[in-house]
Amino acid sequence: MIGWIEGTLKEKHPPYLLVDVSGVGYELEAPMTTFYTLPGLGNSVKLYTHQLVREDAQHLYAFAVRRDRDVFRMLLRVSGVGAKIGLAILSGMDANAFSRCVFENDTTSLSRLPGIGKKTAERLVIEMRDRLDRADGAAGVPASGTVSLPPSADPVSEAVSALVSLGFKPQEASQRVRAVSSEGLVCEEIVRLALQSLVK
Repeated sequence: MIGWIEGTLKEKHPPYLLVDVSGVGYELEAPMTTFYTLPGLGNSVKLYTHQLVREDAQHLYAFAVRRDRDVFRMLLRVSGVGAKIGLAILSGMDANAFSRCVFENDTTSLSRLPGIGKKTAERLVIEMRDRLDRADGAAGVPASGTVSLPPSADPVSEAVSALVSLGFKPQEASQRVRAVSSEGLVCEEIVRLALQSLVK
């Protein structure tokens, strides 16, 4: 199991990023809450990871804080919740906001996230409450500080692609992006605004 990686950030195309560790490029999938904290390309980054091995593929997921990774691992144990939904949840809110939704029975906010219907939201509240109770509950410490991100070539298109990767239908993703004022914003900021509108 790979617990974390530390290296040079080479590429970022939500939800994928590429980190060079001593000449080996690790491709990782990450929630948008992690992308918000990434430094610019060419800078050093440390990310907590979760490795998922299947018969046909190996996936490596990356998180800026340990708490997000821990909650992601708990989510994988919930019936009907896989890695894709886990990333969607942690893209719409960080682990601490998710915990608040669980303990406050806020199924409405949860069901606004892509891939989460009312029944899944109710199951998350029931099954995650005990798991979160047993967890230490401390907020994670970012593995790397928040740094301003360089503008991408086409942030609007990248934002639409990122939302589609998180489970939105292409038409809905386009509508969400068009609904926010995206002028002068980078992809991560556009996605953040689009996701924030879901949980208001």
